[in-house]
Amino acid sequence: MNSKNHSSILVIYTGGTIGMIKDQHSGVLKPFNFDNIYEQLPALKLIDTKIENYCFNPVIDSSDMNPAHWQKLAQVILDHYESYDGFVVLHGSDTMAYTASALSFMFENLNKPVIFTGSQLPLGMIRTDGRENFITSIEIAAATDDDTPIVPEVAIYFENQLMRANRTIKYNAEHFEAFRSPNYPLLAEIGVYIKYRHNYIKNPNFKKLRVKSGLDNNVAVLKIFPGMSEHYVSAVLSTKNLKALVLETYGSGNASTENWFINTLKRSISNGLIILNVTQCQGGGVEMEKYQTGMALKEIGVLSGYDITTEAAVTKLMHILGNNSLPEEIKTKLLTNIRGEITLK
Repeated sequence: MNSKNHSSILVIYTGGTIGMIKDQHSGVLKPFNFDNIYEQLPALKLIDTKIENYCFNPVIDSSDMNPAHWQKLAQVILDHYESYDGFVVLHGSDTMAYTASALSFMFENLNKPVIFTGSQLPLGMIRTDGRENFITSIEIAAATDDDTPIVPEVAIYFENQLMRANRTIKYNAEHFEAFRSPNYPLLAEIGVYIKYRHNYIKNPNFKKLRVKSGLDNNVAVLKIFPGMSEHYVSAVLSTKNLKALVLETYGSGNASTENWFINTLKRSISNGLIILNVTQCQGGGVEMEKYQTGMALKEIGVLSGYDITTEAAVTKLMHILGNNSLPEEIKTKLLTNIRGEITLK
């Protein structure tokens, strides 16, 4: 399993810490010029691949990322899809899991690697983690087995771990190991060698890439907590044009069984609101049949999110709402594992 000879990778810089270097005169951090990437990272010359770049202008802080930026990024990849063997997306870590999850849903029949990475320290700093993250992401994006990409899906690479994008959460703002995939095995572990776990990586289907770019952001997240008021819940559910709610519940999908809470959710569901139950826990999933508190939600029509992350739940809802109009079709797709984002039992 070697990198394909003369392969080509497009690096897309959207913004974020990894692409910042310190100006030699002012000392202020400024965006890195990726046209000089081989001078900054000479080790890239050892990878037998051609690297070109595309930079967002202006660059976007990941805290400002929104669905319009996701659509632009998907379009850039679509426009260059036939010209490159893989793509590396440099992105701020704060919302990387949202962007990468969104793209995983927007791409249908993706058969080339789209590897997201970033860093906790700017590329121009001595101890930056960006250098290794960048170089290894390039190597993974270029890797083939019998001229077939080894990782033909959207993934996140960070600190020696390759993870399926829509299974990933950011769990640490300080350590270099910033991301985890709590409910799905790593796609690869990187040490002296890159050890791919082929059984967990999506198989290519060699169909033509399609991009379903519709995204509907009439979605909300309601995290329940002890002592929450009826006014608070009603205010969220009364949001204008709200179509779907991600309900973050306790443990395996449990919530208060107080009459006002259940009746408020029931009324909203009767009025057409879709409510998807996800757990607040980092690991594990929703099993609404396990306890009576969960059964109360199931009986009024709350849907199970299984072991989906909140990031994937939000973006999956936006994707499905943006590309489907019939309520039953929307519900069916929510309960379907469309891009490897949930584990069905």
